[in-house]
Amino acid sequence: MTEPKFIKLGIPKGSLQDATIKLFEKSGWKISLHHRNYFPDIDDCEIKCTMCRAQEMPIYVADGTLDVGITGKDWILEREVDVVVVCNLVYSKISKKPARWVLAVAGDSPYKRPEDLKGKKIATELVNFTKKYFTSANIPVEVEFSWGATEAKIATGLADAIVEVTETGTTIKAHGLRIIAELLQTTPQLIANKNAWEDPWKRKKINQLKVMLEGALRAEKMVGLKMNVKESNFQEVMGILPSITSPTVANLHQEGWLSVEIVVEESVVRDLIPKLQERGVEGIIEYSLNKVL
Repeated sequence: MTEPKFIKLGIPKGSLQDATIKLFEKSGWKISLHHRNYFPDIDDCEIKCTMCRAQEMPIYVADGTLDVGITGKDWILEREVDVVVVCNLVYSKISKKPARWVLAVAGDSPYKRPEDLKGKKIATELVNFTKKYFTSANIPVEVEFSWGATEAKIATGLADAIVEVTETGTTIKAHGLRIIAELLQTTPQLIANKNAWEDPWKRKKINQLKVMLEGALRAEKMVGLKMNVKESNFQEVMGILPSITSPTVANLHQEGWLSVEIVVEESVVRDLIPKLQERGVEGIIEYSLNKVL
């Protein structure tokens, strides 16, 4: 009897966990967590899930413990492992910018550039990347691993500067620190083990994940619009309708009217609807989308 095939999927535990599970649900997979259990259920017999920290994910994918997983670009660079980057994933609908690893110093310190930290001590969780950054810039520094509360290292005198991840810089400023350089921008990425990627069955399954995840993310910034348009105004309305493809048009039962349906960027709707109403468009309906493929 042929054994059932499956891929081993890594779900990042920590800051990416909830967003990842929500993304998978929108993509068509329901992941159910269990208290103090690192092996959540998923409603797909061809996938087995394991929870692990994003920092460790590249190692487990590279050595074959996992076939595929989600982690940050920062941790792929930090671990220096050989994996296949299947696709880039940007989760947040609110924050359009990638997270940034920045070099920060005390607000009242004399340091204004990375060069000013020559011979100084820097605390960070991203040790290997930070060492490479300063080595490539020919700036000799001492880099120490930080187990957490990195922002406090400067205030307690344990470091002269830190390399820390931030989205807006608000937390950095709240600790009385000042950013003097940006070292890296990072976003979540779907990565695969090289041997798994070469396996035709696993590659097809991984590509299924890619297509559906990207479709769900694309849908986050898109909406559908349905409307009733007079035939006499159709060409004028068409001239102002942005869409990713040609709109769907159908005749209505009422003579002289057409039903028009399009998919547009959500950001344009607030300006578009008043323009449509000015041109006699009626019955405008806006609806959310699960996936745009």
